[in-house]
Amino acid sequence: MRVSNRIFGLDLMRAMAIFMVVISHIHWIVPEMDGLLSSLMSLSGFLGVEVFFVLSGFLIGRILYNLYTSEKFNFSRVFYFWIRRWFRTLPNYYLVLAINIFIAIYLNIGFPEHLWQYAFFIQNFAWQMPDFFPESWSLSIEEFAYIIGPLMLYSGLFVKTKYSRSKMFLGITIIIISFFTITKYIYTIGNTMNTMNYWNLNLKAVVLYRIDAIYYGVLAAYISLVKPKFWKSIKYKSVILGIAIILSLNVFISARQIFIESHNIFWNLFYLPINTIAIMFLLPFLSQLTKAPKLILKPITFLSVISYSMYLLHYSIILQLLKIYIPTENLAIFDTLIYILVYLCIVVLLSYILYTIYERPMMNLRDKPFFIKRYLNK
Repeated sequence: MRVSNRIFGLDLMRAMAIFMVVISHIHWIVPEMDGLLSSLMSLSGFLGVEVFFVLSGFLIGRILYNLYTSEKFNFSRVFYFWIRRWFRTLPNYYLVLAINIFIAIYLNIGFPEHLWQYAFFIQNFAWQMPDFFPESWSLSIEEFAYIIGPLMLYSGLFVKTKYSRSKMFLGITIIIISFFTITKYIYTIGNTMNTMNYWNLNLKAVVLYRIDAIYYGVLAAYISLVKPKFWKSIKYKSVILGIAIILSLNVFISARQIFIESHNIFWNLFYLPINTIAIMFLLPFLSQLTKAPKLILKPITFLSVISYSMYLLHYSIILQLLKIYIPTENLAIFDTLIYILVYLCIVVLLSYILYTIYERPMMNLRDKPFFIKRYLNK
């Protein structure tokens, strides 16, 4: 596994994100858990996915900015960007979707009414996410984010303007963020259901309201490329501010009992963007954190590399099957701890196998068909 061309801080961000998501689902192993620990685990899972969104936006934002500001930018370049992203994301997704379907048939669980929607990532486009393959909600948001931004950038080529490509990129990014902020406002004025479970399923996990989370990362990418001195100068202040906002916001909410039942406007309009912006503030520091002791570097890089496979496998496949065949309800405390340890080891092992024999070979294909590269690079 090569680490020489990787940025440790971004790998750390990705590794922490997948760790938080996986840890949050241990709640299913110990369902009787409540109180502070239960709340922290739920928050951990939420923040883990938000970190993935912002980091993904930052990485694709840097790619798209360099593409868009190039004189060679055209639709072939856009399509090649999509091909590279799809070779990265789609093979694993469709394989794990097929495994989920097979498990549902085997266990006679049943399917959602519109199973076909999963093939096009629209199972949660503007409506509640079904219970089937629940991890896929965030992948739908990411896939649509990959399509919307490049399409708008390409459309911008046909707009006569005095502004430079760089400023056009910023303007389009802000338009996207603004549009999906407005959709949350429309949701708020048209919705009277104020429960946390409803909010989780009908706003937090719905494509129509969440693409701005990724484009805050794109905005960070723009700043890092256009204002590199500023980006470098704020890295310590920014990371402190980001951590302080995340901690103070979520502690304040609990301490002052600012719950969705009585503060739905805050939760619908402000809670998600504030957390997203706070995570964005971590990027100046982490994107410039390039070195670490080997004892830390290798495991963090390893978790980062297999994080996508871990995300897809850990819950609806591995944990579901474990819970069915080895229930945890009557386990003693020591046995439960062993169960959790075994679960984590299985997740890491199977994710590494999936990455090695399938995910990485499929990614490698994106640079092999020479005739495709030759056509798309015109």
